[in-house]
Formats: sequence, structure tokens, C-alpha cells
Amino acid sequence: MQLASRFGRGSPVLRADRPLTDDQIRSVVPSIFAEAPHESRSERYSYIPTASILMELRKEGFEPFFVCQTRVRQEDRRDFTKHMIRLRHASQINGAEAGEIILLNSHDGTSSYQMLSGLFRFVCHNGLVCGDTVADLRIPHKGNVTEQVIEGAYEVLHGFQKVRDTRDSMRAVTLDEGEARVFARAALSLRYDDPAKPPPVTESQILLPRRPGDRKPDLWSVFNCTQENLLKGGLPGRSANGNRQRTRSVNGIDQNIRLNRALWMLAEGMRELKA
Repeated sequence: MQLASRFGRGSPVLRADRPLTDDQIRSVVPSIFAEAPHESRSERYSYIPTASILMELRKEGFEPFFVCQTRVRQEDRRDFTKHMIRLRHASQINGAEAGEIILLNSHDGTSSYQMLSGLFRFVCHNGLVCGDTVADLRIPHKGNVTEQVIEGAYEVLHGFQKVRDTRDSMRAVTLDEGEARVFARAALSLRYDDPAKPPPVTESQILLPRRPGDRKPDLWSVFNCTQENLLKGGLPGRSANGNRQRTRSVNGIDQNIRLNRALWMLAEGMRELKA
């Protein structure tokens, strides 16, 4: 087990190689166990207890391996703020990758309940969030939602085969050097979207693999190299005024998921063009 800092220095994040216990989770991400909504919520706000949802998902074979919550400026919101859990089903934990359910929620009104699909690469602990290919369940804080939540978990689980099919089709697509650079250029524009400022790094830098297994010309490898370099940061570059710097990791939960999904959809678009 290790504490991670992917979502920013000081952010409460916990990752493990085996299912996390409630005590482990509570010590780092207490907002998951809020027993009531924040006092700022009105009577119309329907409290969706993440801890109860987690308990029900565990009964169905889903286990948490990663949890985090956002940093807060107001200490009274620490136990209610937006949080994320990444869960894997027992039937999905095999091979080099596992399908994941990504659960987002809050108890202070900063987030609706959301469930997404993801793919976890064991080789680099690099969580890939899929685009619009499988279920994306959003539930407002209104009414009784427990049944919808469990049904949504299985909707996402059943969509993993489609994710694997897409992954395999990306592996079958070969990109030449020019096509890889076009992909990287588009990816940079997703990460650095200010047209007035050039990206601090080049296409060649984000295409460099961080491990020998990714040194392949197929679309899946190009996507993974690009995704990991942009999300994890640490690349040497220059700012708009020419100063040396290293690229930052994508720290926020929302920004991480948004960029992850955008890159997945970019890869899917490239796959369709090459089909």
C-alpha cells in the first residue's frame, strides 16, 4: 500500500495492491463516511451515502483499490467534500489490465453522484478513463437512488467487453511517424488549450515511452505513452517566457477525468479514421 500525490501535494489519496478496508479508507478519505449531508444543504437535498453504496457494491463483488478526496479551504467541509473511489470486480482482476468502476460523489453539493468506466494498467498504475463508449451514470441528489446505483454498477461492468474490444482494435492499428505526431499535437492541445501560449513540451517528448513495453508503433501504445506523459508530468520544458520548467501532473479529480476521457475519445477517433 502507498500514499500517492497524483492529485496534488497534500491531497488525501490512497492506493493499494489489494482491497482497501474501511479503516484504511477512513484514515485518509473521511468524506466517504459522512453520516449526513453538510449543514449548508437544504431539505430538498437527497443524501446519497457513499459508505452504504460501497457496502452494497462489496456484496456484489466490487472492491476498492484507490480512494481520494479534494483539498478544501474550509475545514468544516473536509468530511463532506467531493471524493472518488475506483473499484474492481473479482471477475475483472486478471492479466495486465482490469476494468474498473469509478465512483464520484460528495456530501456538500459540490458534485452529483457519477459512475464511470475505467481501465487499470498494472504495469504502471496508470488509470485510463474511457470516453463515451460505455455507461456514464449520473444521479442527482434527489429521491431513493440505491437501486439505480447497483444497476448502474452492472451496466458499467457489462460494458467492459466493449472497452476491451476497442483496446484490441487500437492495438491492430499502426501509426507512422507523421500520424503519431498528429495524434500527439492534438493531445497537447487538449492539455494546454490556451492558443496564446505554446505548449511547454513538444510532440516528440510526450511520445517517448517510459517503459520498453510501450515502444511500439500501434495506436494503443502511442495513446498510452501520450496519456501517461501528459497526466503524470515531470517532463523538462520551457514556459511561454522561455524559463526552464518541468510539466506538472494533472492534479484535480475533475481535470484528471476530463483529460483522460478526451484522450480516449481522441484515440477512438484516430482508430475510426484508420479503419
